[in-house]
Amino acid sequence: MQEKTRARRKPNIRIGASDHSKLIAFANAMAERNPEVSEELLLELDRARVVADGSIPDDVARMGSAVTFKPDTGEAKTVTLVFPGDADIAQGKISILTPIGTALIGLSPGQSISWTARDGRTHELEVLDVRKPGAPVPSETAALAAASDRA
Repeated sequence: MQEKTRARRKPNIRIGASDHSKLIAFANAMAERNPEVSEELLLELDRARVVADGSIPDDVARMGSAVTFKPDTGEAKTVTLVFPGDADIAQGKISILTPIGTALIGLSPGQSISWTARDGRTHELEVLDVRKPGAPVPSETAALAAASDRA
């Protein structure tokens, strides 16, 4: 009997035109120093549907968004997507160049995605909540309650 192994399809993502052009330029600039990370980001950007900045709903993860997600490895976490120079894990600011940062861009609540950690292991995460850039970041408890209200 032939075993059916089908790669799980990645979810549809949307990215605003400004973020898309900035991230393409950034990924291309990083290609020489860190080709693997650059390639992962470029692959995500290539599959994204690019829309006008004003057409991006508030609940789509973009640069500066606060995203609450549940990884397959544990408790829900809230992070803000930033460029590497602004990353500060103690403040919950993660770089778009991290595997999780790259995986989160363009996702909305309810979407899940598989991603590969730097150690080569494949993981999955589900987005629970997204706050537009500049919106107050709720406590994780409030974000989880809001996500369960939508379920």
